[in-house]
Amino acid sequence: MNAQDLVDQRGDLWLALAPLWLDREPRETDYIRMIEEIERHNFTLKELEWIFRLELAPVMSRRQMSLVGEWKHRDDYQLMRQLVGHNMRLKGWRRSWWALFSGITTMMARQRWIELMERLMISRGEVVP
Repeated sequence: MNAQDLVDQRGDLWLALAPLWLDREPRETDYIRMIEEIERHNFTLKELEWIFRLELAPVMSRRQMSLVGEWKHRDDYQLMRQLVGHNMRLKGWRRSWWALFSGITTMMARQRWIELMERLMISRGEVVP
């Protein structure tokens, strides 16, 4: 898969999920956009978990720890370049390494992720555990 294919297939989803790592709680409109984008792609909860852990968390957790702050003037182009670069290299040992350490990289956004998954399940009419 080339970079343009990644942007075409995942770009909108990645940008929609980015607010999970902000230094403020996502707004209601953020959650609505996330759910709409997820539903557009029709991913299962398991697929979404791996997207969260392997495709997003390694890049987003580094940004969260940087001086980017609330990202009021978030540069989506730069963010997309970082996400595409990471995902182009996400093969073999790198994939295994990030899977192994994904608990650490998802820790700061995990509660927000749980909230999103509960909202998604409700919107799909599934039973929330």
